[in-house]
Amino acid sequence: MRGIQLKNARRWRRGHSVRRRIRKHSDRMRLSIFRSSKHFSAQVINDEEGKTLCALSTCNKEARAALSGKKKTEQAAYIGGELAKLAIEAGVKQVVLDRGPYKYHGRVKAFADAAREGGLDF
Repeated sequence: MRGIQLKNARRWRRGHSVRRRIRKHSDRMRLSIFRSSKHFSAQVINDEEGKTLCALSTCNKEARAALSGKKKTEQAAYIGGELAKLAIEAGVKQVVLDRGPYKYHGRVKAFADAAREGGLDF
């Protein structure tokens, strides 16, 4: 039991450290991601107002049809491209990536590359 608690504490500290640096040094909107073993979700957040401007997930009904039969990395890339379109429609072009406790590797990197190709600047 102690090992699981320690692992969760390290994970929380890593994510909290990333968010603290982002909020301290950036006046841009925050592009926050969440990655689970099956799904991937992201949202653009205005921290000054505490509001989510747009969000997208692999759980959405609209996205499920397009994602069927794709690998998890391909799904993350699709979410990145579509979220970039939604963010630009909402009037956001410059964001800062909040990767949380996740390494910039694999699905996170695929998402970020697709979001950049979609027109977001970070």
